[in-house]
Amino acid sequence: MRAFVFPGQGSQTVGMGRTLADAYPAAKAVFDEVDAALEAPLTPVIWDGPEDALTLTENAQPALMATSLAALRALEAEGASLDAAAYVAGHSLGEYSALAAAGAISVGDAARLLRIRGRAMQQAVPVGEGAMAALLGLDLETAEAVAAEAAGDQVCQAANDNAPGQIVVSGHKAAVERAIEIAKTKGAKRAMALPVSAPFHCALMQPAADAMAAALETVEIKAPRRPLVANVAASAVEDPAEIKRLLVEQVTGRVRWRESVEWMAGQGVTELVEVGAGKVLSGLARRIDKALSARAVGTPEDVAAYGAAEE
Repeated sequence: MRAFVFPGQGSQTVGMGRTLADAYPAAKAVFDEVDAALEAPLTPVIWDGPEDALTLTENAQPALMATSLAALRALEAEGASLDAAAYVAGHSLGEYSALAAAGAISVGDAARLLRIRGRAMQQAVPVGEGAMAALLGLDLETAEAVAAEAAGDQVCQAANDNAPGQIVVSGHKAAVERAIEIAKTKGAKRAMALPVSAPFHCALMQPAADAMAAALETVEIKAPRRPLVANVAASAVEDPAEIKRLLVEQVTGRVRWRESVEWMAGQGVTELVEVGAGKVLSGLARRIDKALSARAVGTPEDVAAYGAAEE
């Protein structure tokens, strides 16, 4: 049994998706659709940079979705289908890619929502007031205790549970700095600040959650062709109203990626196909469950290899 998974922020690279668009008209059409949906063309930034412009949250989020959907369209052009998957899932913004892939929202709506989401997340906390840090070598329970101790009268929360021993905390900068020091005393192998522009997936993102609640009210969400394994539920959802509610909750809630992958494995999934830029989720899959196989599809060569493996 297979699941298609879609990467999140941090996987972006200048030039991603260009070779797919050159090789597959259907992939090029995705980038055209995203450009048409946004106020200004995004494709030149995706393909030519500069890197600091692509890295901006409001650009990186729709750009990664576009690249994921372009890769999916390339797979479909070669005869592959999402119908071969039992589930779809995405890491943070990748949840929008998963929903677009499963036909729950249009590519244009996904691009517009991610532009709003990126801007709102960036604007929720003044630059320099928030931070995120990776705590490596601690389990979730210990990391949550570290965050609680570090918080004091500020915010510090476990934001991402990516894999065993890989927890990310998020919150006020001073609290996150305290968490780094406390984690080292609790046995963390490494504890380090991350180069992010805002403290994602914590209570400080409430203004962004409010913005997404309003934005999602303007968009039609249909039942996905394949169940979505939602970040904050770590289980499958198909009801459009529930999906909307969870997308809002996701902005301030923890990305339960480890639990999501474990849940899929528990349902019988044996293979993850990472659709889009990079190989982050493929790497995490093997750390979460060594019995899982994982492959990334982000270039024409990957598409060809996927097709060859299916023959």
